[in-house]
Amino acid sequence: MRVTICLTAALVVCAASTPALAKTAKPAAFQLNETTWTFVDKGVKVRESIDASGNYIENAVNGKHIDHGAAVMKGQKACFTSAMTKEGEVCWTTPRYALKIGQSFVAKSDKGEKLRVTRVKYLPLKM
Repeated sequence: MRVTICLTAALVVCAASTPALAKTAKPAAFQLNETTWTFVDKGVKVRESIDASGNYIENAVNGKHIDHGAAVMKGQKACFTSAMTKEGEVCWTTPRYALKIGQSFVAKSDKGEKLRVTRVKYLPLKM
């Protein structure tokens, strides 16, 4: 009986000193602001950066300016509106959670286009 009481007391002390039922932290939600991505579009390797205000600049890796405009998250989609074309808003699927630098995913546009996109270290771009 003493052994049972001692073991029970020890278990109570251990349970009280450690968060046995602590909730696990959820990964951060996917976001665009202050991120940079690389992808290949129509044979051109592209680097795209989105600043803290949601403005994006897309340049070829060789430095040639391709596009710029506004980017915003709408649910699980990244939506881009070019300031250079009359195409209007184009939205792409995104992962549910934030990616680490070096991780990739396949984004699909509302038009059915697919791009393999890789997150790289944030680099503010200039036109």
